[in-house]
Amino acid sequence: MRCGRFSGLLAGAALLASCGGGDGGGSGGTTTGASPPPTPTTAAVGCSLRDRQDWAFAQLNEWYLFPDTLPTGLNPASYSTVDDYIDALTANARAQRKDRYFTYLTSIAEENAYYNTGTTSGGFGVRLGYDTTNRRVGIIEAFEGAPALAAGLDRGTEILAIGTSANDLRATSDIIAASGTQGVVNALGPDTAGTTRVLRVSDASGTRNVTLTKADYTLTPVSSRYGAKIITDNGVRVGYVNLRTFINTADPGLRAAFQQFRDAGVSNVIVDLRYNGGGLISIAELFTNLLGGGRSTSDVQSYTTFRPSKSSNNETTYFAQQPQTITPTKIAFIGTGGTASASEYVINAMIPYLHANVALVGSNTYGKPVGQIALDRSQCDDRLRVIAFALQNAAKQGDYYDGLATKVEASCQAVDDSTYPLGDPREASTRAALDFIEGRGCTRIGATASIERTATPFAQSRELLSPARPTTAQRETPGLF
Repeated sequence: MRCGRFSGLLAGAALLASCGGGDGGGSGGTTTGASPPPTPTTAAVGCSLRDRQDWAFAQLNEWYLFPDTLPTGLNPASYSTVDDYIDALTANARAQRKDRYFTYLTSIAEENAYYNTGTTSGGFGVRLGYDTTNRRVGIIEAFEGAPALAAGLDRGTEILAIGTSANDLRATSDIIAASGTQGVVNALGPDTAGTTRVLRVSDASGTRNVTLTKADYTLTPVSSRYGAKIITDNGVRVGYVNLRTFINTADPGLRAAFQQFRDAGVSNVIVDLRYNGGGLISIAELFTNLLGGGRSTSDVQSYTTFRPSKSSNNETTYFAQQPQTITPTKIAFIGTGGTASASEYVINAMIPYLHANVALVGSNTYGKPVGQIALDRSQCDDRLRVIAFALQNAAKQGDYYDGLATKVEASCQAVDDSTYPLGDPREASTRAALDFIEGRGCTRIGATASIERTATPFAQSRELLSPARPTTAQRETPGLF
């Protein structure tokens, strides 16, 4: 099972694997073991377009959380792909903001590779943000072991132009003006190792051309540079942990972070989930347990509820103490519109217990209180992620389709300031989180828009660049390229 956010956030729960991310996430199931990737062909038995469409409809008809929204009499022959057919089947729920492309078809092999190891195919290893008003694009995060960071490109780098060579560079502002953000996606080329692009960039080192070649790499969920540390601010020690994505390999990184906090006697924590689109529910449960010192095994962490015909799958999850668990006095969760699914699960689970000692810092989250199950058709390498359950915290709060800003008892509005590294006390959201923990005042999220301005326009909009049909990695790590 798994959960997620926009096209890249999901939740899952039942049969094979569950998640709690943006358009994806999960707690186990089929994502727990590596297996040889299927090698289906269009001629394989049961793998014609119509076969796959009929199979997808049957799964939705049986498992979909909102069966009353499924249209009757929709002709599969009117759609040239399975994806388009699924989008049509879920259009009514989407219009009601219940399923914003959370139900989709993906690859079994691709998903297993990502959730088990963080394997990412054919990328530069950056997370991109954009500002359509000023038509600017920039790097808001760069990943270790990937081409961009190796070439000296990091958070705060603006991409001024893109080309296949220095001779055909095209300004990103012109690309957006002509083709929108999808034009930028197209200009960056296919997600294939070996794809080369020339980027004209601007950062603290000046303006220059950089040639990058896409490569396969492994995404580290907790950064080795800034993923976990202790910040001393005005004599107060605060734990800081940044989780990029909820995948299996996040387990040791999270445990190590909280062991560091535990050893240092830290009781105040900043949890940075500002771009985290979700992932495996099992990791979300672990994260919540690590924050759950003082909770007993009778304390509810979450309720999982399926449609009435599948109510036998309903489940109550309780807290389970871990060796690295700490007992926080205050928690500041940094979030943005890119924070979804499994990330929202962790935040929501802590609200009934810490109340106003839990704050959302930054801006409102995406709003995905539902999760997907994974349903496989192995001969076609098809995995259908179906929204099949709803998630609630111990107070039965789970109606945050419009984000968590109105559900938390405390919040502090702040920009995502890419002029400083993530976790730097000078960075605006980190600074606001420290202010909350140390009892200084702040402006509640949504009270005014005036604070939503910074010197880095491509970050201020909090929009993460995403293709129309994202890969598994892009669903769970919004903005990934």
